[in-house]
Amino acid sequence: MEAVERVKEYMKGTTTVGLTTRDGVVLVSDKRATMGTLIAHKVVQKSFIIDRHLAATVAGAVGDAQAAIRWMRAEARLYRMRRGEEISAQAMSTLMGNVLFSSRYFPLIVQLIIGGVGREGAKLYSLDPLGSAIEDRVIATGSGSPYAYGVLEDSYREDLDIDAATAVALRAMRAAMERDAMSGNGIDVIKITKEGAVKLSEEDVSRLIEAL
Repeated sequence: MEAVERVKEYMKGTTTVGLTTRDGVVLVSDKRATMGTLIAHKVVQKSFIIDRHLAATVAGAVGDAQAAIRWMRAEARLYRMRRGEEISAQAMSTLMGNVLFSSRYFPLIVQLIIGGVGREGAKLYSLDPLGSAIEDRVIATGSGSPYAYGVLEDSYREDLDIDAATAVALRAMRAAMERDAMSGNGIDVIKITKEGAVKLSEEDVSRLIEAL
C-alpha cells in the first residue's frame, strides 16, 4: 500500500498522447513540470527518441523518467550489438514492464508510452509504474488525459495517415492544455515511420498548430 500511495502522490500533472496510423506512430507531449500548484519548469522534455525506429513519452517523477529513458537507450544499443537488429517496440515494452514490476516495492514513479515501427508494423504500448504493458491504438496519460481523450475518441480513425493523425494529436493536446492547469508551455512532437523517428522543430510544430 505504501508503494501505491507513493505512485498516486507523484503521478500528477502533464499530458502525453500516442497514436498509431496506417504508416507510423505519433507521440506528443507538453513541456510543463509542476510541483503541486507551482510551475517548477517551463521547458521540460517528455518525448524522447530511443533508437532510429523507436520513441517514448514519460509522465511522473522527473528523475525516475530520466532513468527510464537512459535504461531504454542503453538496452536498445545492447540489443543491436548482440543481435545485429533493432529491438521491437513489443520487446522494449516487455523489458521495461519487467523492470517496473521488479521495482514495485520501491517503484519508478513513471508512466510510459512506447511506440515504434518495425517488421510488425506500427505498435504502441502503455506502461504503468507497477509494470503492466498494454498495447493500444490510442493512448493518453497524465492529468490532462481526460480532455485529450474527448478529442481522440471523436476524431481518431485507424486509417489516418501520419500527417492527419498528427493534427488529431495536436488538437487533443491543445484541448488538454486549455483545461488542465498542470499541462502547458509548449508541445513536442515525434513522428515515426519506416524511414525512422524524427522530432519536429518548434517552428514546424507552431506551423501545424496555426493550421488547425
